[in-house]
Amino acid sequence: MDRDLLLEIGTEEIPAGFLPPALKDMADILGRELKTRNINHGEIRTFATPRRLVIAVKGLAEKASDQMIEKLGPPAKAAWDEQGKPNAAAFGFARGQGVDIASLEVTATEKGDYLCVRKKLVGAQTAAILPELLASFISSLPFRKSMRWGTLDFRFARPIRWLLALYGSDPIPFQVGNIISAQNSRGHRFLNPALFTVTGLADYLKKTRDHDVIVDPEERQQIIRDQATKAAQAVGGIAHIDQDLLNTVSFLVEYPQVLLGSFDREYLALPKELLMTTMMTHQKYFPVTDSAGKLLPYFITVSNTRARDMDVVRRGNEKVIRARLADARFFFAEDRKIPLAKRMDSLRQVVFHSLLGTSFDKVRRFTAIATQLARQLKPEAIAIVEQAAGLAKADLATQMVGEFPELQGIMGREYALAEGEDPRVAQAIYEHYLPIVSGGSLPKSDAGSLISIADKIDSIVGFFGVNLPPTGTADPYALRRQALGIINIIIDRGYKIELDSLINLALSHLAEYLKKPQAAIHREVLEFFQGRFTNLLISQGSSFDLVEAVIAACGVSRLLDTRDRINALEAFRSHHQFEELVTACKRVENIIKGQPGGIAINPSLLIEEEEKRLAVALIEIRHNVSLKSETGDYLSSWNELPGLMKPIDDFFANVMVMAKEEHIRRNRIALLQEISKFVGGMAVFSKIQLTDH
Repeated sequence: MDRDLLLEIGTEEIPAGFLPPALKDMADILGRELKTRNINHGEIRTFATPRRLVIAVKGLAEKASDQMIEKLGPPAKAAWDEQGKPNAAAFGFARGQGVDIASLEVTATEKGDYLCVRKKLVGAQTAAILPELLASFISSLPFRKSMRWGTLDFRFARPIRWLLALYGSDPIPFQVGNIISAQNSRGHRFLNPALFTVTGLADYLKKTRDHDVIVDPEERQQIIRDQATKAAQAVGGIAHIDQDLLNTVSFLVEYPQVLLGSFDREYLALPKELLMTTMMTHQKYFPVTDSAGKLLPYFITVSNTRARDMDVVRRGNEKVIRARLADARFFFAEDRKIPLAKRMDSLRQVVFHSLLGTSFDKVRRFTAIATQLARQLKPEAIAIVEQAAGLAKADLATQMVGEFPELQGIMGREYALAEGEDPRVAQAIYEHYLPIVSGGSLPKSDAGSLISIADKIDSIVGFFGVNLPPTGTADPYALRRQALGIINIIIDRGYKIELDSLINLALSHLAEYLKKPQAAIHREVLEFFQGRFTNLLISQGSSFDLVEAVIAACGVSRLLDTRDRINALEAFRSHHQFEELVTACKRVENIIKGQPGGIAINPSLLIEEEEKRLAVALIEIRHNVSLKSETGDYLSSWNELPGLMKPIDDFFANVMVMAKEEHIRRNRIALLQEISKFVGGMAVFSKIQLTDH
C-alpha cells in the first residue's frame, strides 16, 4: 500500500537567502533519486522556516518497480561451434550470469547479433531503501556556504539539531552526523519550544501550528501581507509591499507578527529613495505611503515572536530607525557641501580593480565609449552623455554611498538635481546602473542607456582581458548580469549596435591592461554574449534548435537582426513543407560533406533538364530572398524556400550526382554546394530537430 513520506531537518537559524533555492533543490534532488530507484510517487511538497527544511511525498510506492534488464555476451557467431552447438564462450557467459545455457537468447544490435540474457530484477521494499536514501539526500543538498560543527566532518548550511522521518506513520531510522532520526519535532524556539510526536503529514502540519510554527512560506507571506495592509489602513496609508522584501522577511520568521511604527515627520524632507532604502534594505521594514505614493512617517516591521508587551518591541524598532535616519540626514547635508564635479579627483584614490586601474580610469574609458556610441546612434544626446558619464561614479566618493552602497546612482541623481544639473543628466546618472538585477527595470533615456552599455562592456571586456571571466556558478563581478543588461537594452531601445564593434571599441581603451591577445579576448567575449543571448531567447519561448541553427549561420553580433531571423524561423516552422524542406537541405549537406569546394558552376556542363531547372530556381529564389532580407522581411524570405523543394526532389530522382565523368560530377557537386551555401546563410539545417525523429 502506498504511503506518504515526511522528512523534517531541524537546524539552527538558516539565512533567509539560502531557503528559496533549497526548496527547489530538495524537490529536484529527491524526485531524481526516487526516479533512479524506480519508486513511483505522487506530489512532492516542500516547506521551510529559518529553523527547518521539510519535504513531503504523497503516495510513495511500497516497493520499487520490477525491471527487466538485458545483459549482452559474446557475438553469436563466436558462441557456437561448427555443428551449431554452444561452445566454451557461451557456457562461460551463462555461468557468469548465473543462468542455464538454455536461457540464452540472440539479439540484433548495430554491431551484429550477440548472445544476451534477460533477467527480471524484483524491486526492493521502499522501507528498506529509505534510510540510506534520506541520509544521502541530506548530505547532497547544496548551499552557497556550508559549515562544520563540533568534531564532525559533515557539512550543512547550519548545525542540524533534530531529524523527523516518517513513512506513513512508521519512523525511518538513520543517522546524519551525530543526529539520529526520530518521530519528534519541536515548536517555536521562544513561544513554544516543546518536543511533540508526529504520526504523519496532516498531524505534522496541525501540531506545528499548535506550537506556533507556520511551516508554509506562502502562508506566512499571506499573513504578513494581510496584517501589513490592516496596519497601514489604521493610519490612512497603504503598505508598500515589495515582493523581494516579502520573500526575505517570510523566511526570517516562523510565526509572523506585524507591528506599525512611526518616525519624525521632519525626515520626510530627505529623498524618498533614501528613506525607502534605509527602511527596506537595512531594517527589512515595509514603508507606508498615501494613495499618491507619497511616503508617510510610518513603517511596518515583522517580528518572529509574540512578546508580552508588543509596545516595547515597537519602541525598540522606532529607536533604531531614528538613529538610521539621523545618520542619513547628516550624510546628506555633509555630502552637499562638495559638488559632484569636485569629487571626481577623489576617484583617483578608489581602486576599481587592481588589474584594471582606478574608478577614475574606468570613468574615462566608459565616457569615451559612451560618447562614441552617441555619435553613431544619437548625436543629439552627445552633450548629455558626456556630462552624465563624467559624473556617473562621483557619488562613490560621498559619505552616503559609503554607508549605503545600494544608493549609488540614486544619490548621484539626487545630488545632481540639488546642484541644479540638467534633469536629463541627473536621470542618466541613475539609469546607467540599470538593470540592477536580472530582469530588472531598464534605462528609459538614450543617455542612460548608452552610458549603461559603455560601463558594462568596459567591465566585461576588462575582466575577460585580465583572465577573470565567470567560472561555473561563480561570477564575482556580475558579468553575466551585465551582459544580459546590454542585450536587453539594445533590444529594448532598438539600437543597431554590432557587438563586434562594441567589443573592439572597449578593447581599444583597455589596451594597456590586457593580459592576452585582443583577438582571443574578442572571441571569448562574443561567445559569452552568445550564451547569454541564447538563454534569454529560450527563456522567452524560442526553440533551442532553431536558435542554434540561426546563430550558427548568422552569429550574434547584430542582436536585433539575429532575433528577427529566429522569430521568422519560429513562425515558418508551422509551414506545411517545413520538415520536407529541412530533410532536403540536410540531404544536400550530407552529399557534399567532405567534397572539395571552391569550384564555380559551369552552366555549359548542366546537361540534364532537372539540373538546369534546379540552377534556374536557385538563382531566382536567391534573388527574391536577398531583396526581402534587405528590408528585414525574413518570414517572406523563408516562404520563398519551398520553391526549391520540387527542383531538388526532381534532381535527386533523375540526376546521378556522382557521375563517372569527373568534370560533370564536380559541376553537380558545385551546384549542391551553392544551394548549401545559400540556405546555410539563413540557418544551419543540421541543427534543426524534426518532430518525427
